[in-house]
Amino acid sequence: MPRRERTARVRDLLELVGLAARAGAYPAQLSGGQKQRVGIARALAGEPSVLLSDEATSALDPETTGSILELLRDLNQRLGLTILLITHEMEVVKRICDSVAVMHDGRITEVGTVPELLARPDSELARGVFRLGPPPDLPGATVVDVTVTGDDAFISDLARAYDLDVHILAGAVETVAGERVGRVRIALPGSPEANEAPLRHLRETGHTVRVPA
Repeated sequence: MPRRERTARVRDLLELVGLAARAGAYPAQLSGGQKQRVGIARALAGEPSVLLSDEATSALDPETTGSILELLRDLNQRLGLTILLITHEMEVVKRICDSVAVMHDGRITEVGTVPELLARPDSELARGVFRLGPPPDLPGATVVDVTVTGDDAFISDLARAYDLDVHILAGAVETVAGERVGRVRIALPGSPEANEAPLRHLRETGHTVRVPA
């Protein structure tokens, strides 16, 4: 590639990753986030169809992490670029990922879209995002974990339909890929057998229900 074309290509890449104003800076003059942007620009130089990002935000502060994730999302949308993101950070998964594969001991244990996996009661991803802790010991009550999506009024519906006192023990709701998904832990008076009808009602109305051991 002629020098003039190389110079133009470098300028375009720096503009793409938001570093046009730092084109003349030496590496020692760049912040951690700016160095990550340089690395992304270098990876884009060959015009790949897939970009591999391995722990791109692991050593960055929260504000810089957010800016790098916004850059990756922008590149994904503007260039139609598939990004394979390797991370241990659940916050990164929630903020940027569309689909996810969870690995454990070198093996893929679950695959799906982020909202799909978060809605599964046995999902490792959901356990990492919705940390409800161990279930309390409540004699005479049934503790239930309910997965919710969207604007869900299941607690008031359940209380009215079965004249129950529904106690909220814990809960977490996130907006992921434009969808609200979460998990709520409730307690119903009586044994699981006595609550067979309310539990069946929850399942029939589209909720994923789990009675934690």
